[in-house]
Amino acid sequence: MFQHVGWGELAVLAVVGLLVFGPDRLPKVASDVVRMLRELRAMARGAAADLKAELGPEMADLDLASLHPRRIVGSILDEEPVPAPLPGPVAATTLPPGETPPYDPDAT
Repeated sequence: MFQHVGWGELAVLAVVGLLVFGPDRLPKVASDVVRMLRELRAMARGAAADLKAELGPEMADLDLASLHPRRIVGSILDEEPVPAPLPGPVAATTLPPGETPPYDPDAT
C-alpha cells in the first residue's frame, strides 16, 4: 500500500498528526483509520464476490483484476500493432522501371 511513500513522508505525516490531533488522541485516530481501511477492503472483496455470483457459472473464470484500466492499456501497448486495412479494393500492381505513378489531384 505504501510503495511510493518514503520514511521522510511518513515522518512528516506523523508530525502533522501530532500537531493536529495531539499526542493523546493520535493513537485512537490511527486505529480508527486502520479499522476503516479494513472495512473498505472487506466491502470491496464482498462486492467482487457478489458480482461473480450474479454473473453466473458462465463467467466464473472472469478475472476482475484484468478489467483494471491500467492493465487494459498495458495489454494493448504490449501487443504488436496490426496494420489497418486499406479502404476499398486495392490492386497490387508494380510499375515498370522509369514509369511515374498516376497523379490524382483529388487525393492530395
